Amino acid sequence: MNDVSTPILAIESASSSFDVRPRSRAGVSVIMVVYMTGEALKQSLSCVLADPLVDEFIIVDNGSKPADVSRLAELAAREPRVKLITGHGNVGFARGANLGARAATSDTFVFLNPDAFLQPGCLAMLANEIAHRPVPSIVGGRVLNADRTEQRGARRGDITPMTAIVSLGRLSRFAPGLSRFDIHWEAEAAPADVTAVPTISGACFCMRRADFDAVQGFDEGYFLHVEDVDLCWRVRQAGGEVLFHPKAEVVHLGHTSQTSPLRVEFHKGRGLVRFFRKRARTAPQKLAALLLTPLVIGAAVARPLLGYHRA
Repeated sequence: MNDVSTPILAIESASSSFDVRPRSRAGVSVIMVVYMTGEALKQSLSCVLADPLVDEFIIVDNGSKPADVSRLAELAAREPRVKLITGHGNVGFARGANLGARAATSDTFVFLNPDAFLQPGCLAMLANEIAHRPVPSIVGGRVLNADRTEQRGARRGDITPMTAIVSLGRLSRFAPGLSRFDIHWEAEAAPADVTAVPTISGACFCMRRADFDAVQGFDEGYFLHVEDVDLCWRVRQAGGEVLFHPKAEVVHLGHTSQTSPLRVEFHKGRGLVRFFRKRARTAPQKLAALLLTPLVIGAAVARPLLGYHRA
């Protein structure tokens, strides 16, 4: 439903390279990709618009139910900071996020999941921390569950085929010797200050326009999941910094998408396979990545059947 009063941006076909016009504007552009989120979306929108640092709020609607379509259209019509991008269908998270970044007019981006609730001061801490970091850099917030425990994946080690298989299958529960391959650190005490880590969560993170341009944005070959892992890896490959901010907090519900968990986990498995193939440099590494493809995808798809996707 596209009412003529709703501000709809013209969408160009996404290219493999990331290209934006140079701009210079203070404040923060919050970029949110929405798809079948459900009731959490309303609270997430309110939290963003309550933050005075938000210069503009770019919502990329990859496909919502009629009630949310109407809600987003009404919000865009009455709130001048909201820029709604719609009508392009479900193009996946990576491409949707790139569309949002191309439409942004601020020099600082914060990417936020539609079921994540910004906590007071989160945006300011992320923006202040990245302001004087070398290019490229990325700063992730401390992602919390609803009970305010730290969420799995908020800060992680380097994702390799072995660590992915152990993590997907929760194999260290059955073979404690495999715990050395566990790259999730949420059970460890949070650092007192901002700390360099290999990988942060894509639920809430900050980059400047220059950082995003330097690594050409998200790799649109990913449809859903692992695009954040890939982005962190490319920042590190370019000599930049990936940082975890323990005081910039966001509550992330997770698992709110009203779509099949099997479909979600399948895309996660495909994303991991793509990531490992990109990282492979030698012929043995490429062969190993190819041979592991069915195992990685199978382990991912099995997660909903075992109940691991909610843990």
